Amino acid sequence: MSRWSPQPAPDEADGLILFDGVCVFCSRWVRFVIGRDPERLFRFLAIQSGAGRELAARHGIDPEAPQTNAVVWGGRIFFKSDAALTVLGQLSGTRTLAGLKAVPRTLRDPVYDVVARNRYAIFGRTETCMVPSPEDRARFLA
Repeated sequence: MSRWSPQPAPDEADGLILFDGVCVFCSRWVRFVIGRDPERLFRFLAIQSGAGRELAARHGIDPEAPQTNAVVWGGRIFFKSDAALTVLGQLSGTRTLAGLKAVPRTLRDPVYDVVARNRYAIFGRTETCMVPSPEDRARFLA
């Protein structure tokens, strides 16, 4: 089992997405999820927040140099491509993409890693975490 295999997370809130709040690509991912989640299944936590740093530390993610996003779903925490595909599997209009989990993680995660390593160079970085709209503010944890 790899370090980034799904792990039990029974004490974590289901539907919680941990993301890099200063990463432009990651913030776009959050907006993408919000736009396709009318049931409001997901909530968001920036890794730069105190609670985000604690969650990251509990699950082996370096909050200073995160290599992955994460999502808690069904009492488990998922990382890297598993996290993205788990989320996509729950969203309106993207459920069929979850079928990509049939592709071995050993093939999916290297692609994820290339994007993750280069996300700031390709998409940019902000000095502060994204500010949610007033109607979405309650979905963000501090």
